Amino acid sequence: MTKPTGSKKTNGAKATGAQRLRILVLHGPNLNLLGTREPGIYGKTTLANIHKKMEARARAAGLQLETYQSNHEGELVDRVQSAHEEGVGFIIINPGAYSHTSIAIPDALKAVNIPYIEVHISNIHAREVFRHHSHFSAGAQGVICGLGVLGYDLALEAALTNLAQS
Repeated sequence: MTKPTGSKKTNGAKATGAQRLRILVLHGPNLNLLGTREPGIYGKTTLANIHKKMEARARAAGLQLETYQSNHEGELVDRVQSAHEEGVGFIIINPGAYSHTSIAIPDALKAVNIPYIEVHISNIHAREVFRHHSHFSAGAQGVICGLGVLGYDLALEAALTNLAQS
């Protein structure tokens, strides 16, 4: 599991403008294995490398970016709920296999009403039939799939634009 970077809970306190300038990047199951897991599908870039690049870009834009990965659905639900308490302004999520099985995580995203973009490294529509439907897509501001790790960069640029306009 990737540890959160630089987060503090506000214990229900009202979010400040600075807190709203935070982006949370969530990764679901098995994404901790990027770089070694099926490199023909997911590439050779590690999750740490993805995070490092995203954090640098967010910092250059004057925003804080936190990353979190879990193989456990309930932990991802808890992290989404905490993001609301902390005043996170935008979420980028690669739900991994939970895209096709989880109702709890999309329900949590709907409950907290934080805009989010769904990212998939592979093109889920060109894979097994059970991967063609994502429970996250209907509530997402956008969906990026099949562009490899570039999808994270594109999602971050969209998040930065969204936050600058809000």
